[in-house]
Amino acid sequence: MNETDPTLEEFAESDPYTIPTNDKRRFNQQGDRVDGAEKMAKDPVRSTREIELETSLKIETERREAAESKLIGVQTKFDVAKAGLEKETADMRSRLMKTLEDRAKQGQLNFLAALLPVLDNLNLAIGASEKDASFELLLGGVKGTARSFEQALTSVGVEPVPSVGADFDPELHEAIDTSEVDFDQDGKVTAEYSQGYKFGDRLLRPARVQVGKAMTQSASE
Repeated sequence: MNETDPTLEEFAESDPYTIPTNDKRRFNQQGDRVDGAEKMAKDPVRSTREIELETSLKIETERREAAESKLIGVQTKFDVAKAGLEKETADMRSRLMKTLEDRAKQGQLNFLAALLPVLDNLNLAIGASEKDASFELLLGGVKGTARSFEQALTSVGVEPVPSVGADFDPELHEAIDTSEVDFDQDGKVTAEYSQGYKFGDRLLRPARVQVGKAMTQSASE
């Protein structure tokens, strides 16, 4: 070999960009060479406990996200069901109100229809009195009209309040005056001035009555 030829070591030393094969240094992102100790310091090795904690955290995060997604789905279903129930309730209320209105109108129609025979009897009584003005005929027509009117009231649920002979009841009777009676008739209704009426359990008008009052011993002597 010619002594003027450079050796491998000389060529390596003369070329600053040549890296020896036994050089343990590495290059970082800026192109600077770093040794293994610096690389280990920048990229530390994680422990098994850290890996387990990270895995557990990931699992819990996924579980929480799944639970939140499920909750959103349940809330959506609840909102839909609530809206449907509210609509159904509103429709039911509307149908119920219409049914009640129809029943009220039908009740009015039934009552008016029941009053028509009363008007017929009045017209018959008027016509008969024009042909024959006798008192008996007129009285019969008036009685027939009164019976027709009572039947019309009964057909719609109106009932008379019991009075004469019944015990005085301040919830059904209005005492106008009293009359002296025997002890066994004390507190009994002895006369009726105007009849009372009930509609089901409700009082339309109390009966105006006379109430018996027993005489005291001193008064009877």
